[in-house]
Amino acid sequence: MNALDILKERGFLQQCSDESSLKKLFSRSKVVYYIGFDPTADSLHVGSLLPIMAMAHLQKAGHIPIALAGGGTALIGDPSGKAKERPLAAKKEIEQNAKKILEQFKVYLSFGKGRGMFLNNADWLLDLNYIEFLRDIGKYFRVNEMIKREGYRIRLERREGLSFIEFNYQLLQAFDFLKLFEKHGCVLQMGGDDQWGNILAGVNLIRRIKGKQALALTFPLIETAHGQKMGKTEKGTIWLNPKKTSPYDFYQYWINTNDRDVIRFLKLFTFLPIEKIEELAKLKGADIRQAKEILAFEATKITHGEKEAKKSQVASRTAFAKAGKDLSSLPTTTIKKIRIGTGIRIVDLLCEVGLVPSRSEAFRLIRQGGIYINDKKVSSGDTIVGANLFKNGEMLLRKGKKQYRRVMIK
Repeated sequence: MNALDILKERGFLQQCSDESSLKKLFSRSKVVYYIGFDPTADSLHVGSLLPIMAMAHLQKAGHIPIALAGGGTALIGDPSGKAKERPLAAKKEIEQNAKKILEQFKVYLSFGKGRGMFLNNADWLLDLNYIEFLRDIGKYFRVNEMIKREGYRIRLERREGLSFIEFNYQLLQAFDFLKLFEKHGCVLQMGGDDQWGNILAGVNLIRRIKGKQALALTFPLIETAHGQKMGKTEKGTIWLNPKKTSPYDFYQYWINTNDRDVIRFLKLFTFLPIEKIEELAKLKGADIRQAKEILAFEATKITHGEKEAKKSQVASRTAFAKAGKDLSSLPTTTIKKIRIGTGIRIVDLLCEVGLVPSRSEAFRLIRQGGIYINDKKVSSGDTIVGANLFKNGEMLLRKGKKQYRRVMIK
């Protein structure tokens, strides 16, 4: 199957500058393609998985990815899809973040030996001569055209406006595409649909300077059936780094997928054959949990390995079964016995074990009846957790129906 057909079949394609040309290109040669990732954090998150998975599918089809760390552009900040200007990060922090996300990319993509590349646009952006850049690149851009792009237009309509430093972002991203075209024969840039204007700017720059065709492809901006941004939960961001989001919590994120999203997510976030996914699409009612479990297992296996996926699956099944459960497989927090002697407020303990991001959130969930100790509903945020709540040195906390934590006394 043609690589473009794979992307379309699995739901990755939102817009393409020239589908016919891209399909022909995929069929006759190895295509070098790239996606940029600004290293504004020390880990990628679930929202980054859709472009990563698209890159992985294309690499499996024999094409050559470039994962581009925006070590230069991250110092400015992309205004696309942002209601206000991002805080500017320090250069050293950006450099360290880029090194960390390289290690994460190695989980999904192969680099070296002509298979793929990890590059950093800081290598060519940080030493740019501004006057030469304006003369050689800036002359191809028209302000009246740029401000029509949705990302700029939305910001210009807001009170905060658009800073001049952000306005430069599109020029720099287009310049990235040009450099990758010149140095590595990269002819395709991909990204989220909010990047359409920026990517087209690069396509047009290559055409104007080189007189050759480059191509643009964007992915849909994924929201859950509840309208939430991908990777955002009441606890916060779901990170790919296991130290920031445990494999168990990562697994739970997927198994808690809304019924309406399961098949779509199986296509986007796993490597399961379409035929297998179509079989799972026939499941109805309570049986849909089987599809959710497969989604959670496969997504966790890709990011954290099969061992962690199996471990998380056992823990999740244990929590779901409830009766006679072996708590040893659940995420566990150990606290000192002396602290239990004086007692710990339930809202503080919920934060400590990671079930909630803040005390205010803990109070809110308790008021709504969503917090349990040993399967008994907690009625007050002032509840004190003491030794009487522990059996054989352990206690079970639960948020909602499915999120568990074991607490042990040391």
